[in-house]
Amino acid sequence: CHKHHAHTLTHSHTPAHRPHTRTRSTLVTVKEFLSYCLTMSSVTGYDRHITIFSPAGRLHQVEYAFKAVNSELNTSIGVRGKDACVVVTQKKVPQKLLDASTVTNIYPITRNIGCVMTGRTADSRAMAQRGRYEAAEFKYNNGYDMPVHVIAGRLADINQVYTQHAYMRPFGTTMIMIGIDDETGPQLYKIDPAGTSVGYKGAVAGEKTPVTTNFLEKKLKGDPELSYEETVQLGITALQAAYNTDFKANEVEVAVVTTADPTFRLLTEAEVDHHLTAIAERD
Repeated sequence: CHKHHAHTLTHSHTPAHRPHTRTRSTLVTVKEFLSYCLTMSSVTGYDRHITIFSPAGRLHQVEYAFKAVNSELNTSIGVRGKDACVVVTQKKVPQKLLDASTVTNIYPITRNIGCVMTGRTADSRAMAQRGRYEAAEFKYNNGYDMPVHVIAGRLADINQVYTQHAYMRPFGTTMIMIGIDDETGPQLYKIDPAGTSVGYKGAVAGEKTPVTTNFLEKKLKGDPELSYEETVQLGITALQAAYNTDFKANEVEVAVVTTADPTFRLLTEAEVDHHLTAIAERD
């Protein structure tokens, strides 16, 4: 009788224990799976969606756009003087068969406003063309040229919109814009992929931004009133200091606007060579 009772208890308790064991094992597996999913989303999820902030408050796709600017291995500089503004950049011809005269990072926007673009070439051309369209439409509607700060703000607004929608991507380029304002004189603005537009005394974009920014901060400390010659030569000197090398006239592009002649224009190789010679003699 006792054996039968023990046998009955054994068989009656065994089924009750097995489901409990399986349920516990299943719960552990679910927890592990959820933990894995959370880990993967924190590692890769937030950088796949341009409209989603990470827990650290970052938009990874926008940060990648800034990295795209630096990936072109180029540096551009803008300097604002007392009566002039200048933009300077490297001129790189990536292939020997290319016509060097068709390769440029400097674009006119209006007759008196222009810019240097740093980053992806196709994005740079598209952004410059959009600037021309906005300036032309403004003049058609208002009867006068679009001021520098207005066009800079408008392009920044467009860039910012490109960070809000999943079906768009930010421009992989940074614009440094110069022009002469009728009321305030020389103006220098930088527009980045995040949609920020700020006026500068000296602006830098590209791979050598940190070291070049430090260089300009030292040179522009105390807000010196730079002449046209000093403004151009500071821009070229900053670029040479960034790469610790002396450039030839055909290796850099320089564009200027002045209060005496507000037309945005690209300096010729002879003019650039003149400034390079003056820098070498001064040093």
